[in-house]
Amino acid sequence: MSDFDLFTLTDEHEMLRAAVRAVCTDKIEPHAAEVDRTAEFPQASYDALRAAGFHAVHVPEEFGGAGADALSTIIVIEEVARVCASTSLIPAVNKLGTMPLLLAASEDLLKRYLPAVASGEAMFSYALSEPEAGSDAVAMRTRAVRDGDGYVLNGAKRWITNAGISEYYTVMAVTDPEAGANGISAFVVEKSDEGFTFGAPEKKLGIKGSPTRELYFDNCRIPADRLVGPEGSGFKTALRTLDHTRVTIAAQAVGIAQGALDHATRYAKERKQFGKPIADFQGIQFMVADMAMKLEAARQLTYAAAAKSERGDADLTFFGAAAKCFASDAAMEITTDAVQVLGGYGYVKDYPVERMMRDAKITQIYEGTNQIQRLVMARQLLK
Repeated sequence: MSDFDLFTLTDEHEMLRAAVRAVCTDKIEPHAAEVDRTAEFPQASYDALRAAGFHAVHVPEEFGGAGADALSTIIVIEEVARVCASTSLIPAVNKLGTMPLLLAASEDLLKRYLPAVASGEAMFSYALSEPEAGSDAVAMRTRAVRDGDGYVLNGAKRWITNAGISEYYTVMAVTDPEAGANGISAFVVEKSDEGFTFGAPEKKLGIKGSPTRELYFDNCRIPADRLVGPEGSGFKTALRTLDHTRVTIAAQAVGIAQGALDHATRYAKERKQFGKPIADFQGIQFMVADMAMKLEAARQLTYAAAAKSERGDADLTFFGAAAKCFASDAAMEITTDAVQVLGGYGYVKDYPVERMMRDAKITQIYEGTNQIQRLVMARQLLK
């Protein structure tokens, strides 16, 4: 299949978008402001996604999932993010947490963990960052020491999305301190494992309904068969995972920006000043034109990256980084401009654009800051 064929939306993609949008409008959007206000996990929204089968569409059919392609997965994330960024992290992080398994795990591990994610019984999170190892992930200190028929984990992870809600965690830990990046391994840790606990939820600027917490491992013993791929391959798996899942963050950014643009254009047509709608003024027209132009450029780059993710193209690393970086920068600009179009109303919580502006900011930071994305792109170009 050519690039153009896979990247062009099919009738099935458009039907999926319509179905997801209907669920979002009826079941998710009504809760979005309250989720932001209370900073509580959007259980009702999760239940709605699960009932419709949109909580983890990427899981292959052989493990009980829908087997959706990468483009379908980002359409789901985009549509959910259009109304509630916190809820969009449910399908996004389910993919992030399970992607290392899909890339590197044994068939036994896949059969053991993916069906529960596919059915909605469990969510899956991803644990790479640490207090002293964010952008410099190789500097991680969490250790996994082989002990008989298991491993014993000690250390801490920070900034873990949906921590405490997810049942399963893909955890990167050092198994050979002398080997640098080649001494890091990946493991599945279960919420119920002894010696595994959580820190208090972070108090955040945005995505407040998605809990972000530290993970603590205090002599946490897990069976050796929870190793994902060969020992020492964890960091390579982590980087390959991010190549695919940065596209999902781009989709989240596109969705947030679309929601903000929708509200801004609707408001501009209704709000009257000087005897006519503000949409009649060229200053406003130029603003919304620029917002829509940036948004569509971000969407097309994101969809192209999704097509490359589906095929596993050699240039996915560049396109994943480019889509995430461009879309998140665009989302920050578009949401800020949406607040400006609404004027004083944009600055208060009666309207959702101030929430969207706060939510957009994280897309420039997580899964690699946009400064790191530029390094990734440059290295791909110059290697």
